[in-house]
Amino acid sequence: MRKLSTLLLSLAAVGALALGACADDGQTSSVATRTLSLTFDGLPELGAGYVYEGWIIVDGAAVSTGRFTVDDAGALTPASFSVPAAQADAAAMFVLTLEPAVGDDPAPSDVHLLGGDVMGGAAALDVDHAAAIGTAFDSAAGGYMLATPTSAASDDDAQGLWYLRTEAGAPMASLTLPTLPAGWVYEGWVVGPDGPVSTGRFTDAAMADDDLAGATSGPDDGPPFPGQDFIDPAKVLTGGYAAVISVEPDPDDSPGPFVIKPLMDADIEAVAAPMTQPLANIAADTLPMGSAMFE
Repeated sequence: MRKLSTLLLSLAAVGALALGACADDGQTSSVATRTLSLTFDGLPELGAGYVYEGWIIVDGAAVSTGRFTVDDAGALTPASFSVPAAQADAAAMFVLTLEPAVGDDPAPSDVHLLGGDVMGGAAALDVDHAAAIGTAFDSAAGGYMLATPTSAASDDDAQGLWYLRTEAGAPMASLTLPTLPAGWVYEGWVVGPDGPVSTGRFTDAAMADDDLAGATSGPDDGPPFPGQDFIDPAKVLTGGYAAVISVEPDPDDSPGPFVIKPLMDADIEAVAAPMTQPLANIAADTLPMGSAMFE
């Protein structure tokens, strides 16, 4: 009987220790994590196949805080994340990237959109942070010329738009744009009643863009600058069209323009070459921003 009583007491003690350990684990778990809350202004819904991912930089290494999507109303799903407290407390920066939704590399992509230094458990997020795009595009400037260098006709200049100017009769780049980091390219657009139409993607305004004179050009060669002719089929650009320069993710999430648009002329006018038309800097109105807060 004494042996049985001793055994029962021993089992009770083991059970009490186990319960105590469970209670301690639960308490440790709640203390060992922090909630990361994200808020954004102007963050766009991405195209099919892409998501956003947050990262904190801890001791020089990128640590994922989780992936999320944004709908057309700007709502995040999810909007908050659980992060180990040790990592949250040691975070030096927060960076937001665009990532493939399927088959993604576990490391951050090159497409860094927003970044900010973490101070006091919070970070203000901007595109001009060094860990993001690195510029607010406030120095972007330039203009464009209406001309159709791929056509021999003399009356169709309103069917071509080129980002060049002439000086002493020689063609020169007409755009002043910050150099973009890996993961980003510029893209020209004409936007009118039929929606946005790309005039080509480029990283250097003094070189041809990726589609040269475009699929709608005439039979002759185009100049070595960004732009496009709209000869076949014909598109007259002075009938309610705008000229836009956007900043696009690379790889691109969507066939349409991304939210960042440094330069725009809302009304292409019938100005004969070699005269150019100016582009207004609208970057400040298009840049997304946000905040990250650990609690």
